[in-house]
Amino acid sequence: MRFLTAAATAAALFSLSPAYAQDRAGWPSSLTIGTASQGGTYFIYGTGLAGLITQSLSLNASAEVTGGPVQNATLVETGDHQIGLVTMGPAYEAWTGKSELAPGVEHASLRALFPMYQTPFEAVSLKSSGIEDVTGMAGKRVSVGPAGGTAATYWPRFFNVLGVEARISYSGANDATGQVKDGLIDAFAFAAGVPISAFAQIAAENPVNIFGFTEEQRAKILEAMPEVSAFEVPGGLYQGFPEGHGTVAMWNFAITHADMPESLAYEITKLVMENNPAMLQIHATAAETIPENADKNGFLPFHPGAVKYFDEKGIQIPAELRG
Repeated sequence: MRFLTAAATAAALFSLSPAYAQDRAGWPSSLTIGTASQGGTYFIYGTGLAGLITQSLSLNASAEVTGGPVQNATLVETGDHQIGLVTMGPAYEAWTGKSELAPGVEHASLRALFPMYQTPFEAVSLKSSGIEDVTGMAGKRVSVGPAGGTAATYWPRFFNVLGVEARISYSGANDATGQVKDGLIDAFAFAAGVPISAFAQIAAENPVNIFGFTEEQRAKILEAMPEVSAFEVPGGLYQGFPEGHGTVAMWNFAITHADMPESLAYEITKLVMENNPAMLQIHATAAETIPENADKNGFLPFHPGAVKYFDEKGIQIPAELRG
């Protein structure tokens, strides 16, 4: 597994040469990045991203624990966070005024910066629970991550599509895996870039089942919910799991507010897109944090600063997304 603590991330990035934008007009003195709960990939990715920005742009950036993409979209819209990490399903609902957090409020100020990676949906249970797939969660106590997160939004919808009535609760990734180990809940159904650090930890300490969806289950979900796509989790990511498994996934993007200075949006996008080795030191999911994946955004306008960068790299941004 390739992910680092905040301290190790800072050390890994220390050798990067600072890059200073010529035009820093309107730049804030600091910025915050909305991530998700500790133990999930968003927090690791966002903490590393903050370190990269701080080191390379001489701008104090910090990662903040949040409820995840649903909350991040609203926090960026209101200006409470300057950058948010979002999956595109919750982002689309926020954009169209259907957010669970702010229903009826179109988040018209959101702008895309750069593609991150795909978020697969996975679940973990102790082998002693006997829960080996989603149907085994019927009638069981299942955490779906923090309220407002992608998992909390979409796992109940998956259960509805598959006719599974689970007893749902909400908690952060580290808390949820602790509850599984202590027998307080029967399973933890989550969504994060793989390997999910909380899953890796519990798999290293306990005999567990880690699973996604069967082919039949996945087909039903894909038919009912076009915002997700098929995904194959590779084998070898978790101790005791040499074989992979099938599931569904959703793309993630970093977003900002339309009011972010164009030069800052340009520098952040360029910094991330042109330093993939440094991003890979943060988390293995950054293998997908490349300019070519800008086309995985099909609805949210890109910030003009991001458009400027992608234009320079010959990455075509459709006219309707040139925000």
